[in-house]
Amino acid sequence: MKLQGKVLVAQGGGPTAVINHSLAGVVLESRKFPQVTGIYGAVHGVRGIVNEDFLDLTQETAHNLDQVAATPSSALCSTRDKPDEKYCQEMFRVMRAHDIRYFFYIGGNDSADTVRIVNQEAGRSGYEFRAVHVPKTIDNDLTVNDHTPGYGSAARFVAQAFIGANLDNSALPGVYIAVVMGRNAGFLTAASAIARKYPDDGPHLIYLPERAFSIDKFLQDVRATYDKFGRCVVAVSEGIVDAGGKPIVTTLVDTVEKDAHGNVQLSGTGVLGDLLAQQVKQHLNIKRIRSDTFGYLQRSFFGCVSDVDQNEAREVGERAVQFALWHNLDGSVTIHRTGFYSVDYRLSPLEEIAAKTRRMPDEFINGEGNDVTGAFIFYVRPLLGSGLGSAQRLRAPRAAKLLNKVG
Repeated sequence: MKLQGKVLVAQGGGPTAVINHSLAGVVLESRKFPQVTGIYGAVHGVRGIVNEDFLDLTQETAHNLDQVAATPSSALCSTRDKPDEKYCQEMFRVMRAHDIRYFFYIGGNDSADTVRIVNQEAGRSGYEFRAVHVPKTIDNDLTVNDHTPGYGSAARFVAQAFIGANLDNSALPGVYIAVVMGRNAGFLTAASAIARKYPDDGPHLIYLPERAFSIDKFLQDVRATYDKFGRCVVAVSEGIVDAGGKPIVTTLVDTVEKDAHGNVQLSGTGVLGDLLAQQVKQHLNIKRIRSDTFGYLQRSFFGCVSDVDQNEAREVGERAVQFALWHNLDGSVTIHRTGFYSVDYRLSPLEEIAAKTRRMPDEFINGEGNDVTGAFIFYVRPLLGSGLGSAQRLRAPRAAKLLNKVG
């Protein structure tokens, strides 16, 4: 017997450039099943569920859904709420009142944990219900998955930003430091390596949370690079830590901000980049030093999107519906690489993804801990999509000097 009732879809956590493709995939695929009596979208994620703040997406046009799919950020709006068991019980009470039988939550590992708790509550209550987590995160840190929707487009932005930063640094040499998102996993920062084309291209140094960061070693690396090339471009993850696991930003300042969950505020402050630049200026006596913090730009930058990322984001939404409505299953949709380049979608147990963090494997990081390997380049390149582009250099020979023949 097919389970009849409404579909509810929500988006959680940080927005991405392609999260709305997953939303459109869920809605449009759900419309194909006669047992679906309505399709609701929760405004502001789980908070919208407890507040009964729903859009009736049954009445949205397919054309506009496709237009929204191509628009960055979370069309349903998001939330940073991390529901506990009591919160999830209230969500379930609302969903039961609205005869919601299928729940699709697009988000990261915390969202997967929410789906797990809600599904358990439905089971305890004897309520026929299917819940599927739809993967999303620019951090690329969901376990089981080869990669996650949202990462490819954010990584594309990072690569293209470093192409430009390297050109700028080449024209007016100095030290340039850019801080990229990534609290626990360095996948996004590592994508900066794609910016390199010529042997002296930056980023020359890449620092990731997976390796302990030493200020002294950093200064040595910058000095050596500067002496070799006359300049130095650095990519650094916001979440770099010292040998004791303490965030570097907390070792350089007395007071740091914390977010609603008690985590040290890393994104968007600009503090880490400024502090590292100050260390270089103070200890290496290099005059031209600049730093940037990419912040929110990398998440939903309009017009910078990977076509591969778009397609996969749409398909994980569609496959989530198929697993729930065709096969009557709960779980988390996961992406698995099957070739170069192809993927397969599977349904994995929620317990394998919920509240867990994947980090970059050792084979992706060089022995010095200040760069990536060829294995990572091979891994990441197809995820950035087609038409990435590259910078070109003038190749004309220098004209002979007539007056100043020295140098």
